[in-house]
Amino acid sequence: MMIFSWIEMGVFLKSETGESILTRLGLFVGFLLLSFVIGRYTPWFLRITLRRFLPHQAGVIYDNLLEPIRGILKVFVTIILISLSLKWLEQYQQVYDFLQFIADFAVIASAAWFASQLMRQILRVYAIAIVQSFGQGIDESLNIIETVINVLIGLIAVLTFANQRFDLFGLFAGLGISGIAIAFAAQKTLEQIIGTIVLYLDRPFLPGEYIRIPSSSRLLEEVFGRVESIGLRSTKIRIAAKSTLLIVPNSILATLEIENITRGKKIMVLLNFNFTKLLDEREEAIVRQIIQSSTDLLFGIDPGSTNIAIVHEQEKSRARVTFFILGSTESSIQLRKRLLELANDEIFHQFKDYGIAFSMQEPNLYVEAPVTI
Repeated sequence: MMIFSWIEMGVFLKSETGESILTRLGLFVGFLLLSFVIGRYTPWFLRITLRRFLPHQAGVIYDNLLEPIRGILKVFVTIILISLSLKWLEQYQQVYDFLQFIADFAVIASAAWFASQLMRQILRVYAIAIVQSFGQGIDESLNIIETVINVLIGLIAVLTFANQRFDLFGLFAGLGISGIAIAFAAQKTLEQIIGTIVLYLDRPFLPGEYIRIPSSSRLLEEVFGRVESIGLRSTKIRIAAKSTLLIVPNSILATLEIENITRGKKIMVLLNFNFTKLLDEREEAIVRQIIQSSTDLLFGIDPGSTNIAIVHEQEKSRARVTFFILGSTESSIQLRKRLLELANDEIFHQFKDYGIAFSMQEPNLYVEAPVTI
């Protein structure tokens, strides 16, 4: 098909004047190069524009939301401009349709990627503060909200891309009728597949991780082993004690309580406060109380793990604070780190209210430590 399109384009080119051809191709190449230049400097231009119209909030908005994803923003804008540049090839219909199909897919995929990362930043930066302003605690619900938003963004992207290319209503109707027939004929097989989908979406474990499954009506004894593979129908687990291979249907695993040993990790946090003078007993008690109360309110902290050591050195005092935060996924760990940043701000304001001057070591130190089995 592409061979014929290129032949047709060649015939078309012969029928045009050389000047017209060179002009159109020159404009296309020029706009293509301009797309890369504009995309590269879009974050800079956007920062200048925000500061022009929002001089007070621009710096905070840009630093919190756009600076962490500036690379994604560059790619998104560049792909949009490249898609617009294809208009100069519109007369070469089949070549244009082929390239436009690829460009539309790239634009929608990059838009979904950018929207997902932008919503992640909004939740991490602003949603936490809003929830805390109402006196509510922070829990894993933010991670659930983030997952739901990503699913919605992906669904919208798929429907947008398919809307102009397929008869979605006819496709869904056909799938619905076929699905009813298949459901009766292959109920057990569908149950296995649905269990697999649940495992892939929830991701309670991955290949290579150690898990423990308690005994139940379906598993007569407790299972502890290493996940070797997750198949379409079942999961293979290498039993630690006997080194035998246990094959468990995914539909069963989706209904059991699974303890993931590998992900049971904790992060040790090290905070250092350097005070500008020697603290007396009263000030030292205030420092301990403020730090203890601020860290106790953190969601995900290991209870009773906070240790505060105050050292007096010559004419200054120094406080070294250590505690553990717990998390099962990277997303939950990042959420707890964000909460710790807010706790640091609260400590700063309370120290300031009591007239205690200090400097804090930046950035915070995090040391990963596995949870013992």
